[in-house]
Amino acid sequence: MKLAIFGSTGKVGLQLVKQAIALGHQVTAHTRHPEKLTQIDQENLRIEKGDVLDIVSVQNAIRRQDVIICALGMPLMNKDGLRTKGTKNIIEAMESTGVKRLVCLSGLGTGESFSTLPFHYRHLIFPFVLKHVLADHETQEIRVKESDLDWTIARPANFAKGSHTGAYQHGFSRVDQSLKLKISPADVADFMLKQVSDNTYLHQTPALSY
Repeated sequence: MKLAIFGSTGKVGLQLVKQAIALGHQVTAHTRHPEKLTQIDQENLRIEKGDVLDIVSVQNAIRRQDVIICALGMPLMNKDGLRTKGTKNIIEAMESTGVKRLVCLSGLGTGESFSTLPFHYRHLIFPFVLKHVLADHETQEIRVKESDLDWTIARPANFAKGSHTGAYQHGFSRVDQSLKLKISPADVADFMLKQVSDNTYLHQTPALSY
């Protein structure tokens, strides 16, 4: 399959590129920093240098693709709303080029999942540490849900160090004590790539955690 990956040099993005190539997909990696991808096997990889805020650049990466994967990220305290602005451009480019399938990275705690989190997440971690990240994901998800695309939004728990295990829980509607509220970027990528050919979570927002 032909995949375009945005945010391809981030924690999840790099894993998406590596795993997608290993699975035999043809990957277009859209990035401002192509030098960060030089260590990856270049077979089946096309690097599209560009800025997600540049709609022409985004359209060039999306044209003639089968699936678009959005893994945009920013530092914790950044207030620029890059996820929202970049995702808006991705959606508009998809709609103008006729590409329908979108798999988008968000985070556990966004939308209705916020109320399911433990007390210290709701009253300490999100208000003081993840405030700007949450706000950006909230508006990003609204953009995706209001589109006419065939979307799936992945909501992983906190990123943790770890390898690609494939052993994680997904799609749960509440957080219980058995969940660690952690997951490696490699396993987030694993889940997102599974959505490329699986419509189980079409128009849904599955949560991910160990």
